Amino acid sequence: MTRNTISELPVSERPYEKCQALGPDGLTDAELLAVILRTGTRGQGALETARQVLELCAPYGGLSGLYHLSDGELRRISGIGTVKSIQLSCIGELTKRISRSRTIKEQAFLTPEGAAAYFMEEMRHKEKEELRAAFLDTKGNLLKETVLSVGTVNEALISPREIFVDALRYQAVGMILLHNHPSGDPEPSEEDVLVTKRITEAGRLLGITLLDHIVIGDNCYISLKERGII
Repeated sequence: MTRNTISELPVSERPYEKCQALGPDGLTDAELLAVILRTGTRGQGALETARQVLELCAPYGGLSGLYHLSDGELRRISGIGTVKSIQLSCIGELTKRISRSRTIKEQAFLTPEGAAAYFMEEMRHKEKEELRAAFLDTKGNLLKETVLSVGTVNEALISPREIFVDALRYQAVGMILLHNHPSGDPEPSEEDVLVTKRITEAGRLLGITLLDHIVIGDNCYISLKERGII
């Protein structure tokens, strides 16, 4: 017999009680979402609502689909209105911030791996290419990050002047460029290489070092510094 509401489940299978007994790591993805959602609708509990959210996420590889679902898509699910849609969006934002706060403590920008990890959760889910710059001080600490362009990374669309105006404004001595490939494959294009070389040369003239250009894929990355391009 199908049980539609949490109250119809055995106590040992109810998400709250199960969490108390086993801890949050003992819950399934659907159960974790049900705890956040708290309530469903008449005849459909939070657990079934959570399962429907996960069905929408499935084409994106599971829970990471929360980054891609729009407010309209979420609200088409019975039991999800404005408040619950916002709650689900905030889960994704919290995971980004938790990941970043942990990475900062580990001096993220001293290595390509650290810099990639700092931006990974946010950038790997973008559906358009986005180029960012991280401006650093003499110790490799982050002074400021900015979005330089959205769309294809093309040297005709990126002005070194604008990049270095920002670098000078923040008194940076070094910077790291990062951009994502929505395909999930971080292999740099010929255009990526040309843009990198152009900005490297401009930085040498101004005394601001381009330390790396990192291409973010789906939970993977390629460092153009490690490739010997910088």
